[in-house]
Amino acid sequence: MPDTRRTTLYLDDALHRALRLKAAETDRSISELVNEAVRTQLAQDAGDLRAFRDREDEPTVSFEEFVSDLTSRGQL
Repeated sequence: MPDTRRTTLYLDDALHRALRLKAAETDRSISELVNEAVRTQLAQDAGDLRAFRDREDEPTVSFEEFVSDLTSRGQL
């Protein structure tokens, strides 16, 4: 692995066992699996942040206004 850094993680016993089993079944290391999971989560977070940024100029409606609108249109 290029440019890696050693770290210590504390995992729940069941999670650690699941990772060990998956690593054995997929012929990958626990480190590879954890790195992949962290990359996936960070990519999802980046997508969420983009969506927030793209929608920041949209008008907001309070929950009360939204429910009132649904009621007035007979949808509630």
